Amino acid sequence: MSPHLSPDLGVWVAAALTLCIFSFLYKDNPFYRFAENLFVGVSAGYYIVLNFWTVLVANLWDPLAGAFGGRQGSPFAAHLGDYRAFLVLPALLGLLLFSRFLPRYAWLARWSLALIIGVYAGLKTTGFAQSDFVAQVHGSIQPLWTGHWGSSISAWIFTIGLVTSLLFFYFSREHKGALGSASRVGVFFLMVSFGAGYGYTVMSRISLLIGRFQFLLFDWLGLR
Repeated sequence: MSPHLSPDLGVWVAAALTLCIFSFLYKDNPFYRFAENLFVGVSAGYYIVLNFWTVLVANLWDPLAGAFGGRQGSPFAAHLGDYRAFLVLPALLGLLLFSRFLPRYAWLARWSLALIIGVYAGLKTTGFAQSDFVAQVHGSIQPLWTGHWGSSISAWIFTIGLVTSLLFFYFSREHKGALGSASRVGVFFLMVSFGAGYGYTVMSRISLLIGRFQFLLFDWLGLR
């Protein structure tokens, strides 16, 4: 295989930054810190600009500009089904967040934070209850006999693992006797679950590493 170095400047920059990150395998050094700080800074700047145009401008500025500048009469026309002008309220709450930079008026930000935390908690509580808790309970309820030995044995193993794992977290009684034996079986299932999750994480990271090596060998060095 004869190398054919890429003439693309962007590929060279990406390869140099990749090697800077890999230099941490030797020890912490200025090249790694430079690449790390550059990645964090570019990511933060990218998401700030992205959220500015896709959230702030699209969901706040454009509706307010249309409500106050493109219609006749009062912009507060809720009786006509137009609620865009009422976005002034979340805009004011958002501005109050910046009062944290003024020590004398920093307490004003608490009103915005209280509303954000309360609404977010309420929405996420119902959302997670439906998507996680209810869905997991529904998925845990399955017949122990399906008409096929393979799927039936799998259902029994799943049910035993589920019940014993839940019993391991039952702390109202000391884990002795039948409860202790069941909780020890639950520990076995939990360890299998944690091991599978850890293995999946390692394999996903290895796939990312392979992708970086392929980039360096094929896209940068041109080895085919």
